[in-house]
Amino acid sequence: MGNALFIVWRESVEAMLVIGILYAWIRDRGDGRIGLRHLWAGVGGGMLLAGALAVAMLGLQSQLAGAALDAFQAAIVFIAAGLITHMVLWMRHHGRNMKRELEAGMSKAADAAGGLSAAMLATIAVGREGAETVLFLYGLGVEQSGGTLGRMLLGAGVGFALALATAWLIQRGARWMPSRLFFRITEIVLFLLAAALLVSGVERLINMEWLPPLLEPVWDSSALLSDGSTTGAIAAAFTGYRAQPSLTVLLAWFGYWALIAWLGRARLSKRSGA
Repeated sequence: MGNALFIVWRESVEAMLVIGILYAWIRDRGDGRIGLRHLWAGVGGGMLLAGALAVAMLGLQSQLAGAALDAFQAAIVFIAAGLITHMVLWMRHHGRNMKRELEAGMSKAADAAGGLSAAMLATIAVGREGAETVLFLYGLGVEQSGGTLGRMLLGAGVGFALALATAWLIQRGARWMPSRLFFRITEIVLFLLAAALLVSGVERLINMEWLPPLLEPVWDSSALLSDGSTTGAIAAAFTGYRAQPSLTVLLAWFGYWALIAWLGRARLSKRSGA
């Protein structure tokens, strides 16, 4: 429930901030060529795109079974982990200029084709966030069922409600929740979630005998923190913790964080050299 809540919260806040920027731009422009009806049409189109992706994925899953289904679900888990990482890195690079870039895009759209192009821009912006959310939730939910799946969906609903409140606070300029602080804190948790999804995907490949475990287990910390306990389950969902990890899983986990550290250093070097 917690990881679904966080994913929907973060993604919905980002989408709502985009909508807020476009809303303010349209109101300030006030030339009649582009109205709020175009914005809401674009938002609706983006939501329809995300819904279509969800239906397509569930439809494809219903046609698969056995090893094919396992391979499909493993692929989605890896794609979700990659998209989370890409999203955080993209926001690091473009976040501070997002308002300016969106407004420039809207101005260009208005000059090109008026309201239709503006609606398309809103559709793409909202559809991107919605599609990412669908993939993330599917990646989180492939191992869920019954009551656990219900709690995940409940978490998604609570996350959306929290996103409404958070976006309102950020738009109002609340001192305790500036957008930069919000994205800096949440990007750390998103990296942890991506690492957890990566671990889950690697374990699926090991269970499918597509990867060797190399050494299993490397250690057993069940006495300190068991995977079956509530705390252990939370740690597993948010960080990829395993009480009895295989060497392959550990290599994937440490490799992921080494890559993140390298990308961070490369970004700082590029900025200092600029």
